[in-house]
Amino acid sequence: MTQPKNVFHLAEPSYPLQEHLGFYLTDWREGYARFELPIETFLMNRYSILHGGVHSVMADTVMGYSGCFTGDPDRKELAMTLNLNVNYVGRLVGKTLIAEGRTTGGGAKTFFAAADISDETGAVAARATGVFRRRGS
Repeated sequence: MTQPKNVFHLAEPSYPLQEHLGFYLTDWREGYARFELPIETFLMNRYSILHGGVHSVMADTVMGYSGCFTGDPDRKELAMTLNLNVNYVGRLVGKTLIAEGRTTGGGAKTFFAAADISDETGAVAARATGVFRRRGS
């Protein structure tokens, strides 16, 4: 998993679920995060399409990251999900899932975010919203 230079120094070590699924950070800045996931057969459901839980995990992750950017690799900010809503709107046709998250509002402790789940062809599979609580490091 190669990370672009703009986020490599900010990327946190992968956690077990992230390593298992294979997603990685490709962009991270104030109010925005992007993760990518190569679409593999073990991520498919019994209809041979990407399992909806994968969309949900990616939306949850990218929205949480979007509200936790500090710009300082030594000052980690964490968030916990209070609410997650995922709307499935289409089917991915490409080879890479792209999850983009943006903060949309909130305050010092609680923030709101939105995410789009698409692929490299521009096909959109899901849109999500969430509410998160910052909890420090």
